Amino acid sequence: MSKALVIVESPAKVKTINKILGSKYKVTASMGHLIDLPKSTLGVDVDKDFEARFIVVRDKQKTMAKLKKEAKEVEEIYIATDPDREGEAIGWNLIEHIAKGKKVQRVVFHEITREAVKKAFEHPREFNRKLVDAQNARRVLDRMVGYQISPLLWEKVGSRLSAGRVQSVALRLIVEREEAIKSFVPQEYWQIAVDLQKKGVKDILTANLEKIDGEKIDLKNQPQTESIVDEIRKSPFKISAINTKQVKRNAPAPFITSTLQQEAFSKLGFNTSKTMSIAQELYEGIAIGEEEPEGLITYMRTDSVNIAAEAIEKVRELIKKDHGAPYLPEQPNKFKSKKSAQEAHEAIRPSVISRKPESLKQYLTDDQYRLYDLIWKRFISCQMMPAVFEQTKIEIAAGRFQFGASGSILAFPGYLTMYRDNEDQDIKLDPSLYAEGDALDLLEVKPTQHFTKPPARYSEASLVKALEEQGIGRPSTYASIIQTLVYRNYVVRERGYFTATELGIKICHLLMEYFKKIMDIGFTATMEEELDSIEEGVNAYAKVLGDFWGPFKEDLDFAQANIQKTQTFIDKNCPECGKPLAVKWGRRGRFISCTGFPACKHAEPFTTGVKCPSPGCTGELVERRSHRGAVFYGCSRYPECKFIANKLPAANP
Repeated sequence: MSKALVIVESPAKVKTINKILGSKYKVTASMGHLIDLPKSTLGVDVDKDFEARFIVVRDKQKTMAKLKKEAKEVEEIYIATDPDREGEAIGWNLIEHIAKGKKVQRVVFHEITREAVKKAFEHPREFNRKLVDAQNARRVLDRMVGYQISPLLWEKVGSRLSAGRVQSVALRLIVEREEAIKSFVPQEYWQIAVDLQKKGVKDILTANLEKIDGEKIDLKNQPQTESIVDEIRKSPFKISAINTKQVKRNAPAPFITSTLQQEAFSKLGFNTSKTMSIAQELYEGIAIGEEEPEGLITYMRTDSVNIAAEAIEKVRELIKKDHGAPYLPEQPNKFKSKKSAQEAHEAIRPSVISRKPESLKQYLTDDQYRLYDLIWKRFISCQMMPAVFEQTKIEIAAGRFQFGASGSILAFPGYLTMYRDNEDQDIKLDPSLYAEGDALDLLEVKPTQHFTKPPARYSEASLVKALEEQGIGRPSTYASIIQTLVYRNYVVRERGYFTATELGIKICHLLMEYFKKIMDIGFTATMEEELDSIEEGVNAYAKVLGDFWGPFKEDLDFAQANIQKTQTFIDKNCPECGKPLAVKWGRRGRFISCTGFPACKHAEPFTTGVKCPSPGCTGELVERRSHRGAVFYGCSRYPECKFIANKLPAANP
């Protein structure tokens, strides 16, 4: 029994950590959650302080047996699961199954480097029961909501539907945005710009009409605008004031999970699942040439912008060396995490600051390189000086009209030399060309018609941002939430943006009618704070769950008694048993099913009524969904006919 057993979550970490620790340790993987609530039942005794019945997951029995065998051969066990609440609970739940009578210690590291792992094993700790209770409460709460409402949807609406505490509120955001778009009525408005030129200056100065007789403009139609244009053409133009000021744009904070997901979508076109998958690979370890595999970034599930003192020291050295003293602040830039952040965590950053993206490119896939490059540049930039702009506003008088021209010149790039943000840059305007009192010649008056636009649909980036800003869920869960909404056919992706389906709208309205608290954004955010309070030791596990369960059970009983089963019959009987056929909802949308189900299992596609254009085919087109949620159309006779189209052809005459 000379070796100590080290348990990590992922097999990808085993090889990396084994090489770091050496022959005195045996590293093995738990393969994620080995212990969980049972799939077939609620698994929570609501009458006994919400005692959870955790069992060994059925398809993880072999892994558990392997761990038990390995644990018998050692005296010491180190649990090195992920450094968050979930990792704490995964490790804690293993103890009673494999570690009775053994010395068990918890080891936490936020980056898989030789230095970090060695240091963690030099300072192991006890398990934090508050973290475990907070995670278990979150798991139990989500189980109670999902396992109580989902069967109700199966009974009243259709099979394979689901509801979730956070998932359903995310759906509400998408549905309400869709309804706002559909009900939007565009309003006409007009703007007027002029092109002006000072004698002796080649540059053309474009200015916008801002005020008439000192009041803000409100031009609503063409006749009103044309009357103003005629008057403007007769007016002399003169510069009435020039105001120039320096504006600083501070460096952005280092990435946390949600901001990484947003930026990876905006800059790289990665969806949330892809971003997290690639980040996991970078965290767990990449072999760099002949070197042992090593994690290239810190732990990627975090909501904290904290940075380790050692990392700050190293990044400041790099900035001074590569960019010079003018780019280095006198003191490190500090950023404030939101109240609910787990402060023991760090922001997402390169584990070895000196490893520049270009030096690793040959060892990484293209996607790994692009994401690492984004993380590395964002982290370096977060400790650089602000960018400085010389911002100029020229005010121009023309009779009773006031025009304004704004622009800026980048005076000092600061962090922008490393990381370009998405903020719009103003047009360039050189104030040295103009002076107060200068006369300007009118070259052209440019009236333009506009219409107000409806709110934009949510992209993955904007949905993640909205969820985070409103305190809904946790960033580490956003990828799975979005996947579920797509998988259940509640939303579809159209050119990167989410559209609520008919089914998604139906489910949302039903939940909003009968489960007002569950669907209330403010209540959901408050619930997150209540769950966090368990970790902080402010509230107890049973109290938080009890306060939720009472009102929720009342809503559940009322819904069970009052929701009417929705069934739409079609003018056709089942070819197998003769009973009426009805339209039902499933994960892939509407389908036609026998009302004699489950005794009769006849089902057929719900077609669009458009014949398949493939020569000789007698089928009709059916709306389908790809695994990423994109809509396409396929033949109802698939696989005999494999016709597909991205758009629905015109209906046959």
